[in-house]
Amino acid sequence: MVKCCLEPTQEAGRAFFQRGIAGPVVMLNLLRFRAVADYAANPELAPPAPISGAEAFDRYVAHTLPYLERSGGSLMFVGAGGPFLIGPMDECWDRVMLVRQSSVQSFLAFAQDAGYLAGLGHRTAALADSRLLPLVELPAQALG
Repeated sequence: MVKCCLEPTQEAGRAFFQRGIAGPVVMLNLLRFRAVADYAANPELAPPAPISGAEAFDRYVAHTLPYLERSGGSLMFVGAGGPFLIGPMDECWDRVMLVRQSSVQSFLAFAQDAGYLAGLGHRTAALADSRLLPLVELPAQALG
């Protein structure tokens, strides 16, 4: 069984930076929501009545977009997930997102912004599990 993943490990962070990515990076997000958002770690962000993990994640996205855009990033795609066509049949993701950043440095500045971090508790409350895969576009000649 795969362990739930909500934050990068130091080892994964080190490996990401050691890739030496120059230029834009696109983050593939696979997201699995809690049935009911868990605000235990951030009670100051909790709504007056319980909400779903999906609703908490929508609050996270609404909070995050201005910081993302100000850092040079953009939300390229958001879609409903489901079971794999090719992949483990018992693995299912509720939502998929593609987030583009102009550079690794811009991503880091965004991820460390105090304003952004103030709303990160909505993400924590929302997610039961996640995956984040940094993608780098291949040059056109690599495809031919």
